[in-house]
Amino acid sequence: MARDFPVLHVGDVPRFDPATWRFRLFGEVDAPLELTWEQLRALPTKTVTVDIHCVTRWSKFDTHWTGVSMDVVFDLAKVRPKARFVVSHGPFGYSANLPRAVVEADDVLLAHTYEGKPLEPIHGGPLRMFVPSRYFWKSTKWCNGLEFLTDDRPGFWETRGYNNDADPWKEERYW
Repeated sequence: MARDFPVLHVGDVPRFDPATWRFRLFGEVDAPLELTWEQLRALPTKTVTVDIHCVTRWSKFDTHWTGVSMDVVFDLAKVRPKARFVVSHGPFGYSANLPRAVVEADDVLLAHTYEGKPLEPIHGGPLRMFVPSRYFWKSTKWCNGLEFLTDDRPGFWETRGYNNDADPWKEERYW
């Protein structure tokens, strides 16, 4: 178990300017949109207490995350039934793919708060796609958009040999 919160990412930590930051919802949706930081923060939030797991073999138990739940996001964008996959996007061309059924779980969030404080930039702040049922690379740091697709499209780490499903209970680390 990790006592701290290890910092692992590719590239530099991007700068966050709330005045220019935007979050996109696009793809197989009836209401594509772009939200400002202020608009995103005005959405209803929920807090979950969950364990997190990294592919590098650390886990952290009983962590507290707050953010926008996926039911709110799906309603806002009016996600079409034929959208079976979700790709979360971040800076520098980063992406992570997940089946819709995984993203629709009750504990998946667009997280902006960790342990009661704004999510630190080194841990993905201002916003992280948070998917506790998968290895942590699927929880895109500095998330700036969700794309809804009919067909699966492997993300950044998946195209480099990491497992497409990333279930920590099955130890799905690599293809």
